[in-house]
Amino acid sequence: MSVVSSPAVNVLVSSTVTSFTAQKRYNRGLTLAELKCKLELVVGIPASCMDLELFDTSNRLLLRLDSDEALLGSYPVDDGCRIHVVDKSGTKTGVFEDLSRVEKYELSDDNYDKRTDSVRAFLRRNKMGKFNEEDLASREVDQEQKFAEERDLITAITVGTRCEVHVTGQPIKRGTVMYAGLTDFKPGYWVGVKYDEPLGKNDGSVNGKRYFQCLPKYGAFVKPQFVTLGHFPEENYGLEDEM
Repeated sequence: MSVVSSPAVNVLVSSTVTSFTAQKRYNRGLTLAELKCKLELVVGIPASCMDLELFDTSNRLLLRLDSDEALLGSYPVDDGCRIHVVDKSGTKTGVFEDLSRVEKYELSDDNYDKRTDSVRAFLRRNKMGKFNEEDLASREVDQEQKFAEERDLITAITVGTRCEVHVTGQPIKRGTVMYAGLTDFKPGYWVGVKYDEPLGKNDGSVNGKRYFQCLPKYGAFVKPQFVTLGHFPEENYGLEDEM
C-alpha cells in the first residue's frame, strides 16, 4: 500500500538577514521560483537574490534547492524541515531589524498644522483638548482654586511639628514635618515628612535637590490636605521588649 504525501508541508523559514524563524505552510506543487516569491514576503530578500538550503528536522543540511523550475515536492521536504534563505547580495544578519538605520520621516510643525487629516485637525474641528477654550479656562480656574487651597493649608503647617499622614488607600503613617512649601519637582505646595519608620521614598532630596535631611526611605513629600498635625508620640513597635 503506497503512502500519499500531503499536498502541503509545514516548514520553518530562516534567513541570513534576520535572527527570527517563521513557521509557514506551502503547497508541494509550487515551483521554487514561486516559492521564492512567497519567501520574499517573509524574509524581505528579493527573490532574484535568493539561494535556498534545506535542513532536516535534526537541523542537518540536506541539499541546496537550486532549480527554479523544479517543484518543491520533488525535494525531500517533510513537516518540520527548515528552508534557509541565503541573500546572495551579502546583506548582514540583523540589518532589517536595526531601526536606527531607518531614515525617519519628519514633518515640520507648520506643515503638520496645514494638514486636514491629522489628529490636530480633528481636535480643532471638534473643539477638543487645547482647542476647547471654555474647557481650558475651566481647568485654569480649577487649578488656581486648588493652588489657593493648598497655600492656605500650608500656612498652618510648621516645620518640627508632629503629624500623621492619611493618604487614601495607604496605612496611616506618623512622623515629623521637615519642610513645607513649593518644590522644583512638581507644581503646587508640598509637605516634607520624616517618618518614624522606613516607609518613605527618599532621604529628603528629590532629583538632586535637598529639602531636608533624614535617613534613606524615611522621607516623603505629600500634599498638605493629607497631613494632620497633633501630639502624636512616636509609636513603640515592641523594641523595648527586646534585649
